[in-house]
Amino acid sequence: MSGPYVLVVDDEPDIRMLLRDVLEDEGYEVALAGSVAEAKAARRSRRPDLILLDVWMPDGDGVSLLKEWSDEDGLPCPVVMMSGHGNVETAVDATRLGAYDFIEKPLSIDKLTITLSNALASDRLQRENQGLRRHGAATADPVGNSPVMQNLRDQVQRMAQHDTWVLISGEAGVGKQTFARYLHARSARRDNPFIIVAVGSLTGEESIAELFGTEQGDRIRFGLLEQAAGGLLFLDEVAEMDLQTQGRLLHALDTQRITRIGGNHPIAVNVRVIAATKDDLAEAVSEGRFREDLYYRLNVLPLKIPPLREHPEDIPTLLDYHMMHLHQQEGLPARRFQAGALDRLRRYHWPGNVRELRNFVQRLMILGSGDEVTSDEVERTLSGQTLHEAELDEASLFPDLPLREAREQFERQYLIHQLERSEGNMTRLAERVGLERTHLYRKFKTLGIDPKKLKTEA
Repeated sequence: MSGPYVLVVDDEPDIRMLLRDVLEDEGYEVALAGSVAEAKAARRSRRPDLILLDVWMPDGDGVSLLKEWSDEDGLPCPVVMMSGHGNVETAVDATRLGAYDFIEKPLSIDKLTITLSNALASDRLQRENQGLRRHGAATADPVGNSPVMQNLRDQVQRMAQHDTWVLISGEAGVGKQTFARYLHARSARRDNPFIIVAVGSLTGEESIAELFGTEQGDRIRFGLLEQAAGGLLFLDEVAEMDLQTQGRLLHALDTQRITRIGGNHPIAVNVRVIAATKDDLAEAVSEGRFREDLYYRLNVLPLKIPPLREHPEDIPTLLDYHMMHLHQQEGLPARRFQAGALDRLRRYHWPGNVRELRNFVQRLMILGSGDEVTSDEVERTLSGQTLHEAELDEASLFPDLPLREAREQFERQYLIHQLERSEGNMTRLAERVGLERTHLYRKFKTLGIDPKKLKTEA
């Protein structure tokens, strides 16, 4: 795989050429721009992984470009400023607008290369952390020592050596995203992005804008396909994607070209696709809900994740793992499972699979007491879950409305509830519900929710 793509913007030809030679020797892919206009055109033609930006140029200045490129989510990639006439005020302005660092000329090549490496590493870590918070913490490796799990890990390691599309299927909660991350970490794309598309939260034109991005004058919003350049695009619950988006996505990935909404120029993209589904895609094809050509494109390397009840010997290992993980990550008190408790949990059906098991352990750690988890406590917790589910008001779960209206009603109530829990903080809300802030604002507008008014009333 090629290295990170860096856009160098400087009006001095000698400095541009020097930086290109140095950065290419370091393994970067480099594009050059000598003015504000050239910088805008280069950024429009391809999303950079990092921008090295001079402050003063003949037709404008770098700080103004930072203002133009920044949106409500900040800058779309790290920016390192450089100037031979720098001052504290300019550096403060650049940092306030989201620049990663400010380097004075004459440039120290050692300092420059270290700064760029740190900026890219910081950006990658931030994106990974955001993804984990939005979609639930994923384990580095799938946990379990049963023959089933060993065989799955072996399959994934073989798949990782090829750049072919993969279709992961299995019930909700079996760990499809965990296996996708495990594959990515062992592939040649491991140092490049892992971008998640929560297909079920997108519909129609909304999903096309989220995937392909938008252009409006000089304002560019990079879509998820461009953000995944060089890396992996994970289509979560791909069966929920509408037919229009399926067709456009297939064409884009086959041709490795996209056009942003509002744009006129095709843009090269190079991503690997892993799709996940809990549904039977072959059945969806026969029912006309899923494109046959996309199904066969995805199904080159199928990976079936069995439910937890089919490898119950992994249950004690999973219980211990999540107990220690929650203890280390959240500071919850660690407890031990008595033999009778373990035996009962081995025999439990686990309809929610590994996700349910993790939530179960978390509940025991928060609500339980004492160093040991007894069989009586396990039984009470399990039967409490069943009782709660049985007592749910069916009318509130299944209102007598058309599907679209019922969905909008649920989304409105859900988002208002989560906004209250987030105390009106939009960043916290976006992480809690697993949506980008830009998509969240659009969703509020569609549903007629005024977050400022709700916050004031609260």
